[in-house]
Amino acid sequence: MSPVTTDVIGTKNENAFDTMDANNDGYVDWSDYQQLAERYIKAYKLSKDDRRARALQAFCQMYWLELLRHSGVQGDRLTKEQFVTASRLASIDTSRLNVADGTGDVIFDVIDTDGDNQISKEEFSRFLKDVWQVQAPDAVDMFSRLDVDGDGAISRHELIRALREYFLSNDADAPGSLFFGRI
Repeated sequence: MSPVTTDVIGTKNENAFDTMDANNDGYVDWSDYQQLAERYIKAYKLSKDDRRARALQAFCQMYWLELLRHSGVQGDRLTKEQFVTASRLASIDTSRLNVADGTGDVIFDVIDTDGDNQISKEEFSRFLKDVWQVQAPDAVDMFSRLDVDGDGAISRHELIRALREYFLSNDADAPGSLFFGRI
């Protein structure tokens, strides 16, 4: 009997859908991405004119438009199945937007509150707790997995590497596969 192959990327995208569907109506739409940007802005007390807030909002809008482009639907909202398909396609098509790298750069600039070009455990815990509502025990484990070189901080390179794993790796044990919990 052959082993069952799990579509880890599909599962990660399903988990992302569940997290993004803020009002639990079974669809993701532009308002869900606006709310995500607002959670970051509120959590980090950014003014609307702050360059990080503007970059985050612009990225969310570009990403949303890429999801719509890759979904093949005519409407302005996506079901879970449409979202999973569109996310997969938007992640591998870097012709207009490199989702993994763009996400990493935008959120790194927001999370790195002291501007030292690295994310500390405290900064990462705040990101998980205040933006994504992930509790502390998971945060410590995830931080240590993302800190690949073990220097006690997550570099921009480590965060982008993890996001590439999140969007592109079918390895459930890859550090980047943990963003929305274990698969």
